[in-house]
Amino acid sequence: MDPERGRWTDRLLAEGDDPDPRFTLANERTFLAWIRTALAVIAAGIGLALSRDLLAAPARDALAVGFAATGALIAVLAFRRWLRTERALRRAETLPPPALAPIMSYGLAAAAVVLLVALLVT
Repeated sequence: MDPERGRWTDRLLAEGDDPDPRFTLANERTFLAWIRTALAVIAAGIGLALSRDLLAAPARDALAVGFAATGALIAVLAFRRWLRTERALRRAETLPPPALAPIMSYGLAAAAVVLLVALLVT
């Protein structure tokens, strides 16, 4: 075990063969895009929490917490997806389906509907 790397990296690199570096770098860029998305969703939660005049307190707080929690979930799932994809690349297997896509699509659609209703009621 290399002291410079953690245990999960040693387990990952022990599997299969090194893929073409372009694929590994593309996987990393996708991971970073999901992390940027997670940060944007968390920032939306912070923005909602600070918007005193936009919504009433219970709805505002619930939406802010929902956005922040969703951002945290996206960040966790982004790493999981990166790891699963990297493992599949090393094993020359079919890439895993994007589990984040339906969460983002349906989650943001539901949040938009809740926000719209809250704005119309307020």
